Amino acid sequence: MSVKIRLARFGAKKRPCYRVVVSDSRSPRDGSFIEQIGRYNPILPRDSVGRFTVDVARLKYWIGVGAIPTDVIKRLVNASGQL
Repeated sequence: MSVKIRLARFGAKKRPCYRVVVSDSRSPRDGSFIEQIGRYNPILPRDSVGRFTVDVARLKYWIGVGAIPTDVIKRLVNASGQL
């Protein structure tokens, strides 16, 4: 089973909010997931503390066991300086 760390959209129409989830790569974007490890709210200003939050310990664990983060997740983690 190939596991990915990616964004799953939720929220109202035209007001997106995303969960950072660990899921099987074959499942749909908003489908079932193994674990939720963070949130991303693009509506908030770029310098806001709550714009991108992730549980760093769980992120490191999942990467350690072979989960592949998407390009967007890599960019968000690097920009936030949490790793």
